[in-house]
Amino acid sequence: MGSAERKERQRAELREQILQVARDIVMKEGFGALSMRKLADAVEYAPATLYLHFENRDAIARELCVRGFQELLAVLEPAAACEEPVERLSRLAAAYVAFGLKQPETYRLVFMEDPKLSADLFQDQDEGAGPKSFAVLVRAFEALKAAGQALEDTTPVRLAEVFWAGLHGIVSLKLTCSGFQGTPAEVLAQTLVTSSVHGSKPARATRRTR
Repeated sequence: MGSAERKERQRAELREQILQVARDIVMKEGFGALSMRKLADAVEYAPATLYLHFENRDAIARELCVRGFQELLAVLEPAAACEEPVERLSRLAAAYVAFGLKQPETYRLVFMEDPKLSADLFQDQDEGAGPKSFAVLVRAFEALKAAGQALEDTTPVRLAEVFWAGLHGIVSLKLTCSGFQGTPAEVLAQTLVTSSVHGSKPARATRRTR
């Protein structure tokens, strides 16, 4: 290995180390505790060295957001492999909620910390983990629509938006207002699935009796 390759590998290793330590700080203390100086002390390098790899704390946060969304996509994709449309939606809901509750600081950073961070994740419409995660839900509603189990006059994209909003509401409510009611998040998620499917069916007319 030449000196240039060795330096590049060392640079990549240090960058990875910085991100791992930053993630540990966020996981243990929250995003507010992350600072370039604190991070420099943790990796035992001068702050100036960190700036050779990342422009500022926001640049580190964006990278952590990207990785967080990649982790979310990684738990959604196996759930999406289910062929039966309703069961697929149920598994996707369970996977999403489990991710948010098991990795609360990652979830907060991706969805609840800074709108600019999450907005950046949807700029790449082809390869970004954000658009890919949303596409998983869209395909689930396309399957429901093909099976006649979704609103005919509502597009799969719109249905996926509403569904994601519902899941996000469940997770964020549990993370920020634990005293609100007592129904487990998993039960709420399945109720959302039920209402998304059965709630879209027109009510049968009842015959009046004299």
